[in-house]
Amino acid sequence: MQRISRWTFAALLMAAAVFLPLSLFAQSTLPTVGQTAPAFTLPSQDDTPITLESFRGQWVVVYFYPRDMTSGCTIEAHNFQRDLKLFEARHAVILGISVDSTDSHKQFCTKESLDFRLLADTSHSVTNAYGSLAEYNGVTIAARNTFLVDPEGKIAQVWTKVKPATASSDVLAALPSAK
Repeated sequence: MQRISRWTFAALLMAAAVFLPLSLFAQSTLPTVGQTAPAFTLPSQDDTPITLESFRGQWVVVYFYPRDMTSGCTIEAHNFQRDLKLFEARHAVILGISVDSTDSHKQFCTKESLDFRLLADTSHSVTNAYGSLAEYNGVTIAARNTFLVDPEGKIAQVWTKVKPATASSDVLAALPSAK
């Protein structure tokens, strides 16, 4: 067996340290329509653990957004809040997910009068499982993607590169009418 020099080994380790995190992002793929939605448990803005499984039997809007307190994210959240009663009438819940902390979510909800749950994915595991991990100016954020999960826990629809101004109305249009 051929031995490698210490310098070659060190260079390989440094390359792995640089490229391995990038490859983790590249391996993340979006769940597809018909696939079982990746399960999760994340803390909400009031530190209550929220599981996707607890909403079985209901439609679930899982929307990923980059940052609390930013203009696009505020517009998107306000529109979901504006339409909250319409979602509830269709037996749908809204779960917003970002990599921000529960404290940040709490401040955002208080400042913007948001009544639905915002979930903190500080470990990035759920955001990654949904293929929504991104980097912007060297900071890890959630990409603006939305997933509609049906009452059986399957992905019913996927929206990528969502427009904040129309996200809520786009999802509402895809939901069946109240029965």
